[in-house]
Amino acid sequence: MTSAYCESLAALRTGQSHLLKEVGDQWRTPDLLFWGINAMFGPLVLDLFADESNAKCPTWYTAEDNALTQDWSARLSELGGSAFGNPPYSRSQYHDKQAITGMTHILNHAMAMREKGGRFVFLIKAATSEAWWPEDADHVAFIRGRVGFDLPSWFVPADDKQKPSGAFFAGAIVVFDKSWRGERYSYIQRTDLEAKGRAAMSLAQFAVGRSQPVVKETAPESVPVTLTTEQLREEERIYPLEVNLLIGDLPELDKLQSAKQQQVKGHVYSRWLERASREEIIGEVRALIVGIAA
Repeated sequence: MTSAYCESLAALRTGQSHLLKEVGDQWRTPDLLFWGINAMFGPLVLDLFADESNAKCPTWYTAEDNALTQDWSARLSELGGSAFGNPPYSRSQYHDKQAITGMTHILNHAMAMREKGGRFVFLIKAATSEAWWPEDADHVAFIRGRVGFDLPSWFVPADDKQKPSGAFFAGAIVVFDKSWRGERYSYIQRTDLEAKGRAAMSLAQFAVGRSQPVVKETAPESVPVTLTTEQLREEERIYPLEVNLLIGDLPELDKLQSAKQQQVKGHVYSRWLERASREEIIGEVRALIVGIAA
């Protein structure tokens, strides 16, 4: 039987018009924020709280799936990568005594999944005085500058007054990952996070464009290029030790042709010169590899 929460959500989505106060749990994460978070802590491949109209990742749990009954860790073992959540903030609701919403329930489940393994990344309100605030998170990146969210795609304003105000709130990126070895707390400007998101989106668009087949009368670029072992060694010698260590953490590279491997290694080197963090570089490059290999 469908829960009352899902039934009310379905009715809201199909309504002829809406009020801002009705949006509730359905505010969407802006693309620039998501891609910035993906660059820092990704690749993000599983959206924990989404539907077809607002999912940020290729795989997601809907309200009907009820993420609080799912094994996130096992799913990530199948998918690779990390999970992302912009969680519902509504008060705790239940179906057959099973929690569906409620920040305390959500973060408790995140801690349980953390113990099983995997990385779970949340974009939440920086509400440190709330009882549910995740004191046990492995990392919290506080966002300097207030953040806002986008209206759902199905939102039809009931009148001209239904426009979002500028009353945004303080936000934080919270990471649950028992293998985390970085600092416990950090800070990032919202504009810097958005800049990272813009760069990551451009990278993804570039990868998609490069993966599309190009038809030409003569297309030497389409001929696979295989470098000799000596050429590969020469390529590797030009990179600093730190870059080669980063490359060594990317076993996915072995699946690419030699020429493509050198393209990716060159990107690693460029981002290292820009002083990007290890997490940023690994996240970006894995997304690039997926785009090239697709």
